[in-house]
Amino acid sequence: MSPHKPHLSFWQIVNMNVGFFGIQFSFGLQQSSMSPIYKYLGADEASLPYLWLAGPMTGLLVQPLIGAMSDRTVTRWGRRTPYFLIGAILCSLGLLAMPFSRSLWMAAGLLWILDAANNVTMEPYRAFVSDKLAPRQHAIGFLTQSAFTGLGQTLAYLTPSLLVLCGMNKDAVNAHHIPHIVIAAFVIGALFSIMSVLWTLKTTPEHPLASDELAVIRARPRGWSHTLGDIASAVREMPATMKQLALVKLFQWYAMFCYWQYIMLALAKSVYGTTDAAAPGFRDAGLLNGQVGAFYNLVAFVAAFALMPCTRRYGPKVMHSVCLALAGLGMLAIPHIHTPALLFIPMIGVGLAWASIMGNPYIMLAGSIPPERTGVYMGIFNMFIVIPMIIQIFTLPLYYRSLLGGDPGNVIALAGVLMLCGAAAVLRVTVSGAQAALPASRAPAH
Repeated sequence: MSPHKPHLSFWQIVNMNVGFFGIQFSFGLQQSSMSPIYKYLGADEASLPYLWLAGPMTGLLVQPLIGAMSDRTVTRWGRRTPYFLIGAILCSLGLLAMPFSRSLWMAAGLLWILDAANNVTMEPYRAFVSDKLAPRQHAIGFLTQSAFTGLGQTLAYLTPSLLVLCGMNKDAVNAHHIPHIVIAAFVIGALFSIMSVLWTLKTTPEHPLASDELAVIRARPRGWSHTLGDIASAVREMPATMKQLALVKLFQWYAMFCYWQYIMLALAKSVYGTTDAAAPGFRDAGLLNGQVGAFYNLVAFVAAFALMPCTRRYGPKVMHSVCLALAGLGMLAIPHIHTPALLFIPMIGVGLAWASIMGNPYIMLAGSIPPERTGVYMGIFNMFIVIPMIIQIFTLPLYYRSLLGGDPGNVIALAGVLMLCGAAAVLRVTVSGAQAALPASRAPAH
């Protein structure tokens, strides 16, 4: 893209990222509700990771391809826009169908479709931010995405509790034991998914490509083999900063997948003393998980804005290390807390880390990759998210009972240790001088 990009106001950047709200509301519903849905449909506790395979596998296969394809796309609507729209439509359909699953494998199959749709949208969206913004505004652009991640997931986690407050019966279930409040939350998510992306498409057109940029894109060979060749070439020429971030992401994403899969089960056992999916305490644990999950995402929403000046002053590397360390300490504490109100304390650290995870690594990355290959490198960078998830899926069941005693609380403690390892690993990342301590950008016009 042309280096001469206009300076966007804060509210223009907000409009550009509204679509991320719908994407992350969808992810929030998955994080908070998929393990309970699987348990309602009869899943074995030790096998839960296998049923989460859809997300990382579709991310591994879809995002690098979609990223590379969007780099090559030329349409009247832009390079990235077609992917936003198609992904949002498919995501909405998946959300509508999910809570009406009649069997375990129907739910698992729908999760594959839902995650594929989210992945079609995700990396072109990240590339869109890099396309639109000059380097001096990358921090506010990606941290605004992080803020919408926090807001979207806050509401996704909190929606069932809000529906109870509005008068819905928390114990009302359908024939497959799925609560009515969960069904309603997914329907709401389907509406948010499509409406938020349409808002971004209406308010934020893509920059038109210059004639020389169009010529370069049109001169590239067409076909799948050449797209795959672009991916292979990008992997071979991967910047050193990106390689070093791979270890950080191994620790943080293995940890987050452990957390999402087992936090509700851990709370059911530590706070309500039950592992029975039919018990009222299990449903109460689901609501509590929604409340503490909403809180840490609310913290992430606020922290994303608070991190902007801190990141400019101290650099994304230092801030990311601090946030991961706080999350690690919080996760280590969670299994030892038996009073619901006290759970909100460690969630502050989890929220700070979640804000940083969704922003600071992308700031470090954006300063190290060539602009004309942003899409493919954003897709490859996502592989550093999904590969740790795949490793977690195939390794955790092997030692869940033997090393962790079949206790979901021990899985959360393991996640805490891994977060501390990630905090140490990020300090070894080499960041370009422009990103090590970002200069304060000029005040945006409102």
